[in-house]
Amino acid sequence: MSDRALRIFDILVDAFPTLLKAGLQWTCTLTLVSFFFGLIIAVILALMKLSSSKVLKAISSFIIWFVRGVPLIVLLFIIFYGMPAVGIVLPAFLAATIGFSLNEGAYNAEIIRAAILAIPKGQWEACKALGMTQPQTLSNVVMPQATLVAIPPLANNFISLVKDTSLAAIITVPEMFQRAQQVVAVTYEPLWLYLEAGFIYLIFSSILSYFQGKLEIKFGKHANNMNVL
Repeated sequence: MSDRALRIFDILVDAFPTLLKAGLQWTCTLTLVSFFFGLIIAVILALMKLSSSKVLKAISSFIIWFVRGVPLIVLLFIIFYGMPAVGIVLPAFLAATIGFSLNEGAYNAEIIRAAILAIPKGQWEACKALGMTQPQTLSNVVMPQATLVAIPPLANNFISLVKDTSLAAIITVPEMFQRAQQVVAVTYEPLWLYLEAGFIYLIFSSILSYFQGKLEIKFGKHANNMNVL
């Protein structure tokens, strides 16, 4: 093994624990927190868009249109670097969480809305005939079934979010990609260190894809049972 190859190997070995720790501590945390709040936003926006109120529909449609139309990196810059101009200064992690949550909420809102619309109208009418209110029908009958429909696309977005969190490096969140940049600045080996960071992202995504498959099989069986009934 040449001296250069040995040097690169040593750098990668030394950097791996640092990158993995940043990935587990920051990347995973940012992903979970942003997806959780994004899901809450998505449900609210979906229900607003499905409501009979024109005002609520217009507000929901505007938010979805704006957030989906603005690049995520621009949205992060607006929140972290732009908001201080109007006196709102946010910590980097909070700014990233807000940006990712809004982005997830806008995209997942359409998934949830489509899942709710996929439930036959006859079920709404049957529940109404039984004396159930709309909120009761929604929470007890429609949403459990809509969840089964929405699981696969929501899981895909969750996996994509893991990779998207690398954008948080641009607003100084010390997640895995930023740690890789810091090591590159010292070692001057961008190719190999970015490949190593990409490999760790690949590990995270592969693990999540495995569990996504398990979830789809599990919920798919439930969905088939409900269709039979």
